[in-house]
Amino acid sequence: MRRRASLVLLALAVFCAALAPLLRWYAYPRLAKIPPNQYQEMVLEAKDATLLDYTGGMQPKKVDKVTIVQTLKGNVEASREIEASAGKDVVVWDTLSYIIGPDGKMVSQIPERYIFDAHTQDPVHATGEMVDGDAVKRQGIEFKWPFFTEPRDYLYFDAQTRTSSPIHYVGPRRFKGMDVYYFEQTIPWTKVAMPKKMPIEGIDPATIEAATGTTLWYTAKVRFWVDPVTGAPVNAEQDIQQEMRGGIASGGPDGKLTAFAGHVTMREDYSDYTVDLVKANRAKVLALHTYAPAGLAAGGLALLGLALWLEARGRRVRDDERVPRDDERVPRDGVSA
Repeated sequence: MRRRASLVLLALAVFCAALAPLLRWYAYPRLAKIPPNQYQEMVLEAKDATLLDYTGGMQPKKVDKVTIVQTLKGNVEASREIEASAGKDVVVWDTLSYIIGPDGKMVSQIPERYIFDAHTQDPVHATGEMVDGDAVKRQGIEFKWPFFTEPRDYLYFDAQTRTSSPIHYVGPRRFKGMDVYYFEQTIPWTKVAMPKKMPIEGIDPATIEAATGTTLWYTAKVRFWVDPVTGAPVNAEQDIQQEMRGGIASGGPDGKLTAFAGHVTMREDYSDYTVDLVKANRAKVLALHTYAPAGLAAGGLALLGLALWLEARGRRVRDDERVPRDDERVPRDGVSA
């Protein structure tokens, strides 16, 4: 029975030893991916901000709060269409940044379509990739870092300028009980396109520059706290400034008019929800990437050790059974004692 049990344990040890690397290097790269049907909503706020009063003489004024509602919706149908030609798992996010003034009315809204590889988060270029209706070809990441983010700089896409530039790894941080990586990016003053949706009806932003000579400029300092396992930001802050420059609206060729200036942060309840969501997903990724393979490897070693112990014990018993007792031994002269 001991020999049979040791063989069974040995077979289980071999099974665990074979399954551990299979799970880590075959199953994990295929199963760890962003779901195509993800939906998420986020609310950010800029308190004590400066906002251009479009209906009150086109002058900037201090306001209590500007609210930015960001929605992210996975487009499953578009993902399947692109996957058919791309030959890999693709995620399509349709996002909308809806900016609300202190009076509850829309200031502007900017839609985006972000297309990326479900496993690596690298951008996938396909028809429909855009920001505010303008076709773009992203380089680098946006919204999310890769699984198992490395402590290094990444190329990050900025939707306002439609360009990519390095976002710098600053160092490790603690945020609400989590070990995270902290990144910063500073975008210098850059001429940008005006939002196509404006708070005044009948104004076509495409004709403002041509008709008045006024242009929109933008600068920002962006900060992200990123969970290195899932690559998901658990917190984000931005110092944003926008100016109308030149032309009639700004008071002349050298005129400047603040369109927006504020420190944008994630609302506290949405920050708590994001941290809880990331913690849950972090446990799933670690289970597939680390815990299960390591557990199987350790279990295989333990089973192997137990099988060898049972086999050695069984051999000692069989050897003892073959050795005659003292009263059964026959003397060398053949005479019984």
